[in-house]
This record gives sequence, structure tokens and C-alpha cells, in this order.
Amino acid sequence: MRANIRSTLLVALVPFALAASITIEVKVAVADDDVVPAGAVAKSQSTAGDVDIDRSRVYAFVGKTGFGHEHGVVGRLKSGSIRLGARQKAGQLEFDLTSFVADTQEARRYVGLQGETDGSTQEQVTANMLGKYVLDTQQYPTATFSIDSALPLRGNLPNGAKRYQLDGQFTLHGATRPVRIVAQAQSESGVVRLRGAFTLLQTDYNITPFSKALGAVGVTDRLKIYGDILIVATGNRPAADQR
Repeated sequence: MRANIRSTLLVALVPFALAASITIEVKVAVADDDVVPAGAVAKSQSTAGDVDIDRSRVYAFVGKTGFGHEHGVVGRLKSGSIRLGARQKAGQLEFDLTSFVADTQEARRYVGLQGETDGSTQEQVTANMLGKYVLDTQQYPTATFSIDSALPLRGNLPNGAKRYQLDGQFTLHGATRPVRIVAQAQSESGVVRLRGAFTLLQTDYNITPFSKALGAVGVTDRLKIYGDILIVATGNRPAADQR
């Protein structure tokens, strides 16, 4: 009789035990989501060669024609990676053209322009730049530099920086052209800072330089683009000279 009672009690307790175990599993899963936010996981997956897109910047100097004005532009990267020293498949930079802003103090200072531009003029110039008749960021929100090689050049600079030659393909406004950039790389705390510049003609990328008043006010076809790129340094220190 006692054996039967004991068996009956064990059978009755089994569903409660199963329910308790299921409840514990659900609570652990929820706790994991709370403790490890998605952003923290993504950050921990950064590897050598990844570009720090939060701190990297792109600048442009825009010259004037007629009674126009010179402009400085600053923008951000959407993604990027660079393998310094690589002879092939050396990385890619993706530029977020929608982030570009004209004539901030930072941008003007970086490209060597003096003076300030009022907020209203900044907004107008930025709107013209991003609009349908220039960059047309609604249709072309990004530009890319696909880096074929990033080889070191002989001879260090006086500040100890090393020089690299980056060869690749630059795509802007639906057009792709070859680009060569000579850049300098210098190790800083936790990163390699890579700085370089190149020039382009807007018309090579199917862009008509902005002008108004029958051409009396406008900007030059030739632009100078600057990159100030911070690369995750671990395993990506500037390589030894190869040529």
C-alpha cells in the first residue's frame, strides 16, 4: 500500500519538475539577452585591419570658379578594412555620402581654409551638394574605394611614419575609375593612423560641377579628397619597406 502511494506521488510530481526545468531555461535565455547587448558583441568581433568608423573621417577641398567660394567638406565612413602590406585584396572603404556636411569649422580647418561660414549658408551648400544635380545621394548614397594593393614605399618620413602606395578602384555616382594614393601610416595608441589624399574630376564620374547665375558662381571640376583613417592596430603594424 505504501509502495503504491509513493509511486502515485512520484507520477504526480513529474509534470511540476518538467515545468520548473522549462521555466529555468527561459529565464536564462532572457538573462543572456539582457547581459550581452548586441553592440558589445559586434565590438568584440573587431579584428586587425578593421577601420574605426566612429573616429575616421573623410574631407574634401572644393575650389571656386567666378564669384563662387571655396568650401571644405567632412564626411564619415559606413564600413572599411585595410590590410597594410597586402599585395592583393588589400581591403575596401565605403563612404557614407549622406553624412557629408559642407563648411563646418573642422572641415575648413582641415583643408586649409580660414574664416567661418554661417549656419544658413552651410545648410544651403550641403543641400546643393547632396541633391539630385550633384551627388544625388538618394540614388547613390555611398561611394567605395576597393583597394587592390597597399604596399610600403622606401624611406620613412621625419616623424617616423611609413609611406604606403594604395592602388585600387574608386566608385562614385555609378562610375568607377582607377585611383592611386600615397599615404602615411603612423602607430598611435591602439590604432594605425593612415592619412593620404588624391584628386578627382567630377566629370569623370558623370557629375556636373555646381554653378548658378549662368556660370558666374560655381565650383571647380577638380576636387581634392583627404582620408584620415584609424585602423585597428593589433597585427596590422606598418610593414617593413619592400621597395
